Order: sequence, then structure tokens, then C-alpha cells
Amino acid sequence: MDYQQVVRLLRFARNDNTGVMQSSRFVIKKAELYTFFHITVKGTLMKKRKFYSIISPLFFFIILIYSGVKPLYGAEEEGHVPANSKFYLGPEDLLEISVWNDETLNKQVIVRPDGKISFPLIGDVLVQGRTVEEVRQEIENKVRPYVPDAPLTVMVIRVSSPKLYVVGKVVKPGVYIMPEPLRVMQVLAMAGGITTFSDSDDILIIREENGRQKIIKFDYSRVANGKALEHNIYLKPGDTVVVP
Repeated sequence: MDYQQVVRLLRFARNDNTGVMQSSRFVIKKAELYTFFHITVKGTLMKKRKFYSIISPLFFFIILIYSGVKPLYGAEEEGHVPANSKFYLGPEDLLEISVWNDETLNKQVIVRPDGKISFPLIGDVLVQGRTVEEVRQEIENKVRPYVPDAPLTVMVIRVSSPKLYVVGKVVKPGVYIMPEPLRVMQVLAMAGGITTFSDSDDILIIREENGRQKIIKFDYSRVANGKALEHNIYLKPGDTVVVP
């Protein structure tokens, strides 16, 4: 493999519009490719430790610039909760609760429409509108008298809560959970706010009703100044907020 082959591979990858370039896994693969090429260049075997300490950080930085990779703040697939957004549980979410060394207390439970789950020994627990860690702590505290010093874990197996979507020039675009009614300004805050270069006066809300899509305009500046608070409407599940 020579230098021209490496360049051709990178150019092909850069021109690929399938979205693969937004995957950190692909960046790592390119980094490995660079590492292989520079270790074997001109048949010279270089000392790995010295090479990595000097060359690797520089080339990894060059790779990122060349490929135009940007971090994905939102969810990459349906049902996945962005790690950098605070997730609140809601109805129909599927949870797996496990108590170490006690298989009888390992359960999968679905959040009921009333926002509660049922768990052995302790009965009903309200989980709607709460984080996974908050729920874990409450269940662990209630189970402790029956199973002392037993570590307990709570995992979200499936997210079925109502979702809405925020795209465009916000800090954290992506899929957001709607455990309770939310207004436009609240959702923009969840997405980290609008960016400096956004056209905040031309925000659009795309909503589907009766099989047809309709557009609702939202003037951020007027609402923020308290001049058009009636535009700060409640969003509905499935709405898409577009910040141009």
C-alpha cells in the first residue's frame, strides 16, 4: 500500500454520502489505516511506542479535519436515547430490574399508563417523569430491608414514550422523549438552545394531522421578548422542530 492508495481511499470515503462518515467507528478504521501505512512506509519498521507518541495524535487530528466528521449529538437509531440528554421515563417504556444474587427479583416491567410499575416485595413505584437513577435508588432503598446489601440495576430495554424531533441549528439535535406536555421553548432548551448562526425568527414546526403535514411558524425573538407568548404552543408527539 502506497501513499496514493491511501489518499484515494480517503477521497472515496469523503465523497460517500451514505452517512458512514458520521460514525466514530469509521474514523477509527481510517486511523488504523494511517497507522499501518506510516509504520510500513518504504519498508522501514519503526519503533511502535515512539511512533505512536509523536505521530499518531497529529495524524488522527488531520484525519478528522480531512473527513469533515462532526459529532452526533442526537440519537443514531430509533429508540436510542442520546447519552448527553437527560432521559425521563414514561408510559410503555420497558425496564429490566435486576437484584444481584436473587433471580426471583430479576424482572422486566412495562411502565403502565398511570406512570407506575409493580415490583415484588415493594408493590407500586411511580417512575413517570423520573430518571433511571432516581428510580433505581428508590427501588434499592425499598428492597434493602428484604435483601440487605444487594446491588440493584435498572436498565431501559425499550423506549416507547412519545417522541419529538429537533433538527437544524441547535446545540444538540436529535430525538427527545416527551414524558409530559412541553412547549416549544422548553424543547429548544432541552436541545441546548439555538446556535449563533441560526435564523431564529424562521423556526418551523412540522406536524402531521389526518395523514397530512402542516407547517407552524415560530418567531423565537418575539416569544423570548414576551411579545408573542401565544406562539409558544404545546408540542404534540411526533412533531419536528426545524431551526434553519
